[in-house]
Amino acid sequence: MTPDVFKTIDLNSDLGESFGAWRMGDDAALLAVVSSANIACGFHAGDPDIMRHTVSLAVEHNVAIGAHVSLPDLQGFGRREMAVTPNEAYAMTLYQIGALHGFTRAAGTRLRHVKPHGALYNMAARDAALADAIAQATRDFDPSLCLFGLAGSALLKAGRDAGLTVAAEAFADRSYRADGSLQPRREPGAVISESDQAIAQAMAIAREGSVRAVDGQIITLQADTLCVHGDGAHAVAFARSLHAALEAAGMVVAAPHLSGARA
Repeated sequence: MTPDVFKTIDLNSDLGESFGAWRMGDDAALLAVVSSANIACGFHAGDPDIMRHTVSLAVEHNVAIGAHVSLPDLQGFGRREMAVTPNEAYAMTLYQIGALHGFTRAAGTRLRHVKPHGALYNMAARDAALADAIAQATRDFDPSLCLFGLAGSALLKAGRDAGLTVAAEAFADRSYRADGSLQPRREPGAVISESDQAIAQAMAIAREGSVRAVDGQIITLQADTLCVHGDGAHAVAFARSLHAALEAAGMVVAAPHLSGARA
């Protein structure tokens, strides 16, 4: 992978994750930095008022809006695996896309992408049947939607097989195994807490198409979009620093529908 392969790259963040009286993250500040927003649809976080407000903020900042679909697990924040069938995965994906679509349509904008959250994301990365169900639900709702998924995963293959545009995603602040999968959050070192280390990892992915796995191996990792998590204490400062580093390296930060995700 040559250093100048990625002239443009997307920065996405998981937003709209407040719920009722509980607040998480500084969505307004992050939306001034990122190019794509994955908005929670009520299954793992978010509620109708938060969904509407987050869509409004995204429109204000001209940020691409995506449905952040999840397992129905508010208490576990969607991070606990559940035994769901492909039919159930299809239905819950379609349901959540439709819910967020109502708010985007009312705001005079449109959905641009779909990204599974948490446990559903990781399950679909390795389970072809679940991946196919999510891709089919996305296609059946709107075949012009872009499907976000872990770089090199079953979800991206399912999206391509369904005729969707896909965006291969990588993470600045997550550790990788040698097979390209994410190190599970329950394991030590799964989340990179040092900003400089996370930025260095993100820049290696964006410029060189590679990442150092936890065992020390350098693995190929082609990414169209980088995720910056919005729930940490220093999330906004980190997102600003990463955005600045990408631009300083001569890259343009732009959503996949503008930067050209993979067909």
